[in-house]
Amino acid sequence: MTKIVNHWIGGKTVEGASGTFGPVTDPATGAVTTKVAFASVEEVDAAVAAAKDAFTTWGQSSLAQRTTILFRFRALLDAHRDEIAELITAEHGKVHSDALGEVARGLEIVDLACGINVQLKGELSTQVAGRVDVAAIRQPLGVVAGITPFNFPAMVPMWMFPLAIACGNTFVLKPSEKDPSASMRIAELLAEAGLPDGVFNVVHGDKVAVDRLLEHPDVKAVSFVGSTPIARYIHTTASANGKRVQALGGAKNHMLVLPDADLDAAADAAVSAAYGSAGERCMAISAVVAVGAIGDELVEKIRERAEKIKIGPGNDPASEMGPLITKVHRDKVASYVENAAAEGCEVVLDGSAYTYEGEGFEDGHWIGISLLDKVPTSAKAYQDEIFGPVLCVLRVDTYEEGVALINDSPFGNGTAIFTRDGGAARRFQLEIEAGMVGVNVPIPVPVGYHSFGGWKDSLFGDHHIYGNDGTHFYTRGKVVTTRWPDPADAPAGVDLGFPRNH
Repeated sequence: MTKIVNHWIGGKTVEGASGTFGPVTDPATGAVTTKVAFASVEEVDAAVAAAKDAFTTWGQSSLAQRTTILFRFRALLDAHRDEIAELITAEHGKVHSDALGEVARGLEIVDLACGINVQLKGELSTQVAGRVDVAAIRQPLGVVAGITPFNFPAMVPMWMFPLAIACGNTFVLKPSEKDPSASMRIAELLAEAGLPDGVFNVVHGDKVAVDRLLEHPDVKAVSFVGSTPIARYIHTTASANGKRVQALGGAKNHMLVLPDADLDAAADAAVSAAYGSAGERCMAISAVVAVGAIGDELVEKIRERAEKIKIGPGNDPASEMGPLITKVHRDKVASYVENAAAEGCEVVLDGSAYTYEGEGFEDGHWIGISLLDKVPTSAKAYQDEIFGPVLCVLRVDTYEEGVALINDSPFGNGTAIFTRDGGAARRFQLEIEAGMVGVNVPIPVPVGYHSFGGWKDSLFGDHHIYGNDGTHFYTRGKVVTTRWPDPADAPAGVDLGFPRNH
């Protein structure tokens, strides 16, 4: 019997009423294992109404109450991390260790939210004038929404909702319809932790659900992570409806390797950053820029390592890379490699025809490792965000040429430099046009108390996600100026117990 994933509204599972369902496949076998209910406009409205109703009390709750619940949720999440990782592997396909890592990075933001009392401390200036004080405080927005991608079905929602609800907001999550089960298990754990009904809601669906959240008058802010075209649409549409928006888009992350770099370390980093999680992550390194004469040696070192990666089902402990999320996506990724030679690339490794040998896995969404060398900037494999295990290597003669090449990209999510030269690294971090920079670190995803976000076509909106930016995004500032009369100036006959000394 096929499993059905329904919605979570007002603290309980609510069966889908639209009659529309989407298929959820096991990427390793290609078999449809689950149906997910797609929300109608009315069902989205019901979730927003539950969140709005819950805000009347949750928005006034004490910081102690909120953090107590979040601490309990953190303990439950930690205790069930293997279970959530298994759900991720079953629907996304990534190997279990990757899925566990995803849950661990999500836990970082829960940790941050547990300490929200520090983040929400206001400011006070006393005696700015005679008996006048000025205080700056931050207050919650109300109902906020999150629209999240398939590649991190647990981590990316946890980039959003822990801070949102810690700040006193209520939350409506629209996760990817391709791997919805992790979000439902998280909802159950939040309820078990004691989160009041309606504070956290989940609606599944497609463009109908997304558009309703973008236009709903009671949704005050929208957080999004996904591709650049959709991020631009989210930002434009939600902003036009008067909402605060943080919309994180796509990427083409470059790794600049200077001639003085440790090439073994650089090759190790390139392989893990390009092929980890099958390349289905916005912080993957998809372009290595080799400076000077090191290109041939670096490519050979990458090839040697890449050929040893074991591809297989995500629930096999021996697997280092799993399948892609859908057959359609697998075929699209393969097309970039199949057309690479015609576009002037040297195909060092071609994984487009890879199949996994194992009974029952014949229809899985399998693809192998691909490595393209001497890639021209005109090639589609370089220009597009492929979101798969395809690494492009470009050659330049100088550091300056490499920086210019990277800065010419329309994307500016993350980037890295590999070098032993501190001066060169310092120049790079100042001159490069990207929101996150790694120095001998290939995937510079910030820890939870710093904010994540790119530049250019990788971010739409003014706020990065989580960290201090996350707290500011989910609250709005208010400045209060007060003047109180001195009790000694009270009318005659009124004694407040203060000495009259003038």
